[in-house]
Amino acid sequence: MELTELGLDDVLAKQATCGPSLRLARVTAVDRGRYVVRNEAGEVPAELTGKFLHAAATSVDMPCVGDWVGVQYHDADSHATIHELVPRRSFLRRKSPGKNIDFQMIAANIDEAFIVQSCQFDFNVRRLERYLVMVNEGHIAPVLLLTKTDLVSPAELERMHGNIRIAGITTDIISLSNVTGEGVAQVQALMQPCKTYCLLGSSGVGKTTLINQLLGHDELATGAVSGTGEGRHTTTRRHLVRLDNGALLIDMPGMRELGMMSTGEGLDDSFGDIAALAARCRFADCSHNNEPGCAVRKAIECGELDAAHYQSYFKLKAESDFNEMSYLDKRKKDKAFGKMVKSVLKDGRH
Repeated sequence: MELTELGLDDVLAKQATCGPSLRLARVTAVDRGRYVVRNEAGEVPAELTGKFLHAAATSVDMPCVGDWVGVQYHDADSHATIHELVPRRSFLRRKSPGKNIDFQMIAANIDEAFIVQSCQFDFNVRRLERYLVMVNEGHIAPVLLLTKTDLVSPAELERMHGNIRIAGITTDIISLSNVTGEGVAQVQALMQPCKTYCLLGSSGVGKTTLINQLLGHDELATGAVSGTGEGRHTTTRRHLVRLDNGALLIDMPGMRELGMMSTGEGLDDSFGDIAALAARCRFADCSHNNEPGCAVRKAIECGELDAAHYQSYFKLKAESDFNEMSYLDKRKKDKAFGKMVKSVLKDGRH
C-alpha cells in the first residue's frame, strides 16, 4: 500500500518533513492515550516520546485520529514511538466535556463530514447547527444524513427537511433507511478513493450500521435497540477504516456534549444568512437588540428570518466568546505559574 492510499496528498506531503531517522505514518486509532499508526507495511501500536509530551503546550498539540506523524519503528517494526506531528489541513475539535475549559481534538485531515441524525428521537435542528459550526470551523465540507427514515411517515420526513431549510441550512441532505438500504448508494457515490470522511452524531443514530453497509459486511458490532427505540452506544474509540473502494472513513463515539470554543469563521459560515443581514445594519457594531436600522431585527419581524434560528446563533456566539475568554485567562494563569516555578528553581540554585 502507498501512503497516497492512506490519504497523503500533495499539500500534506509538502508539510511532512520528518527527521532523517523517522518515517511517515498516519494515526488510525486513539484510545485513552494509546495510539495505532499505519504506514505502507501495516498497523502497529505507538506511544508518544517524553520529548513530544514535554513540548506539547496544549491539548491541540497532541495527535488525534487522522493525523500524520513522524515515527520511529522498533523491534522489527512491531511498535513505534511518535516524535513529530505534521501540520493539519483540517480538523475537528470542541470544548472539552465538563467544566474544564480546554480544546479536545477529535480528528484531523478530513475532506468531508457526514453529520448523522436519526429521524426518530434524535432529530434536533439546534444540535445540527452545533455540528455544522464545528465542521465549518475546521474547514471540512458537511453532508447531512437522516437515518431510520422507515420509522417516520413521508410527511414527517418532509417536515424535517423543511425545518432544516427554515434554519438557513443549505447543505445537501441524504435520507437513509437501515431496513431497506435506501440512500446507502448515494453515500457510496460521494466517497472517493484516498479521501477521508468521518461520521458525526449522537449514540445510537445508526453510524455503525452504516459503516457495515458501506463495508459490505458486519465488521463492527452494533448495539441492540433500547425500549424507547433508540440504539445503544457501540463505538468506544475513534478509529479509521479503509473501504473497498479506497475511501477512508473515521468512526467515533457519539458526542453527548458539543461545547463551542473559538468558532470564528465556523459560526459565520454556518449562519451565513445572519452574517449577510448583519452587514446591512446601519451600525457596524450593531448588537441586534434595539439599535435603529438593524437589518436582523427587521428580518425577524417581517418573517424573513426564523427567530429560533437567530436565538441559536446568539446563544452559540455567547457560549463561544465566554469559553474563549475563560480559555485565554487559563492560559495566562498557566504561563504565570510556569514563570513562578522557573523563578523559584532559579533562586534555589543560588
